[in-house]
Amino acid sequence: MSTAQTTSNKATFTRLHDAMNTGDVGFISKTIDAVVEPDLLFHAPVPVGANGVQALKQVMAILLRVYPDLHLAVEDLIAEGDKVVGRTTVTGTHRGEYLGIEPTGKSVTYNEIFIFRFVDGRVAEIWGVVDVLSQLQQLGVTVPATLAPSRTGA
Repeated sequence: MSTAQTTSNKATFTRLHDAMNTGDVGFISKTIDAVVEPDLLFHAPVPVGANGVQALKQVMAILLRVYPDLHLAVEDLIAEGDKVVGRTTVTGTHRGEYLGIEPTGKSVTYNEIFIFRFVDGRVAEIWGVVDVLSQLQQLGVTVPATLAPSRTGA
């Protein structure tokens, strides 16, 4: 893959994140339509009954209902071949119901890593890992010790 295409793919990744930071669901949806394949393969937890680009739109809308002041800060952006990997810090204030948890008004900060695969300059496939455990802990959910991450590094 050419350097120009790799640079373009990174710019598309950033464009999607910048759209999310507007908090405007309509603008986000239009941006998704512009840069994501309709039959997107989305390898991350998604709403039941959703797939392709609709699943991505639903996830974004849900996140903005939960965290209306959602902000994504890209910490690392790495591209090779047809893939772009982004490590992102997400912040927001819990203002909407989330996984059965009523709004707490608490601020959260969590990390996520997403891999985007591109075909002809458009996002065709996404894999994602989101630190949901950290979110739950910050919202005051008691997590069994067997699930909590080790703080000793062991």
